[in-house]
This record gives sequence, structure tokens and C-alpha cells, in this order.
Amino acid sequence: EKVGELRTYINSLPLTERWDYLSAMNNNLVYAMAVENLLGIEVPERCQWLRMILSELQRIASHLVFVGTFGLDVGAHTPFLYCFRDREKILDLFEEFCGARLTYTCMRIGGLCGDTPDGWIEGVANFLDYLPPMLDEIDALLTGNEIFRQRTKNIGIMPPELAISYGASGPFLRGSGVKFDLRRAQPYLKYPEVDFDIPVGQTGDCYDRYACRFEEIRQSLKIVRQCLERLPEGDVQAKLPKTIKPAPGETYTCIESPRGEL
Repeated sequence: EKVGELRTYINSLPLTERWDYLSAMNNNLVYAMAVENLLGIEVPERCQWLRMILSELQRIASHLVFVGTFGLDVGAHTPFLYCFRDREKILDLFEEFCGARLTYTCMRIGGLCGDTPDGWIEGVANFLDYLPPMLDEIDALLTGNEIFRQRTKNIGIMPPELAISYGASGPFLRGSGVKFDLRRAQPYLKYPEVDFDIPVGQTGDCYDRYACRFEEIRQSLKIVRQCLERLPEGDVQAKLPKTIKPAPGETYTCIESPRGEL
């Protein structure tokens, strides 16, 4: 019965990927961390750094989709092609790591699906050197385009108070000038040990929301580089308990009726 409970926790991982197909890796992570906190599982240090690398690469891939499609929506076609070209390089790294390109089920309760394959770390390092000049080119095509600026500045203004009242989060909230990032406000993994800035907007318009995401890509590159420099040797999977006993009052169980109702 106890083994069945642990299997249920693991079987739920693929469900988290469907929350956001552009951020499947991060959704795997938050669920795995929730279960680990519930069961009191300590994740190996190497795994924590690798999780950060994977999460920040996923953030970059997601923001590249936003930047490319946002530019397309306001009439810029070329940046869309460039962004998806560069996103493919991240998906190639994910495929090498876990065999998938969209829904990864890469995280595990207590660790990862496996350690880095041969040459993977070097591939990430090469990507860190490759992307910055590509971002400069995309930046010139969009940020430096007067038509793009006219179509995004002072459009769709979301004041900070309104953004908070609507429950906005992530770069949408930060685009309104609210300097709130869970990696700083509620630190996890090894984020307290790395240096990065939190971009915020000034006006809360479409341009600020774009600019925040664009700068977050650069900050994610900075984080990944620090992770590679500090990545230790060791295990990537914690030893899991043989029995699952969450603290009383921390969980509840849905009981299925004979008719299949909950």
C-alpha cells in the first residue's frame, strides 16, 4: 500500500506538464519540490544545481516564444524565425538529457531522471556563448525598430495596483513595476547563492512586458553560467523512504465511491 502511494506521487508528474506546455520543466520541478517538502526528502546538491540549469533554460525557451510571437503580432516576421531557431537549440539539449522535447517528466521525487550525458555540460556552455550575440540581433530588430516601439509603448497600461489586484504574476507583474520574484522572495534550490537582477518596467505597458522578458533571458544566461561554474560531483537522486507518512493534517485523501464518484 505504501509503495502504491509513492507510485501515485510519481505518476502525477506528467500531469503537471499540461499546465503550461512552454514551461513543462518548471512545472515538474514545483510539484516534485512540494512532494519532497511534504515527505522531508533532502535532494542532493548536484541535483539542485542541475535543476536550476534546466529551469533557467526552460525559462529562456519560453521567453523566446513570447518575444518571437509578440514581434509577429505587431508586424515583425524575422525575429520570430530567429527566436524559434534559437529555442530549438535548447530543445536539443533537453532531448539529449531526457529524450523529450516538450513534455519531459525529467524531474523525479527526490532528484532527476538521470545524470548529464557525455558532452551535455559542454553543450550548455556552448549555448551560453552562442545566444548573447543572437539576442543583440533580435534586440536591434525589435527594440531598435521605431514602428515596434510606436505599437507597444503606452499600449495596454497595467498600473501596479491593478496588476496586483488581478493576481498577475511573473514578468507580467514585474512589467508593471512590481519587483517581486519568487527566486528572491521565497528562495529555493541554490538561488540565494547566485547573482542576478530582477528586471521591472516603468510604465506597465506592452513594451515593458516585452522588455522584462527580454532582459530575463539575459539574466537566466547569467544564472546558468554560475551554475555550471559551481556544479559539484555527486548523486542526482536522493534515497527515498520505504514508507510514505506525511505529517498528520498535511494531506487529505479523496475516496472513490463504487459509482466512480469522488
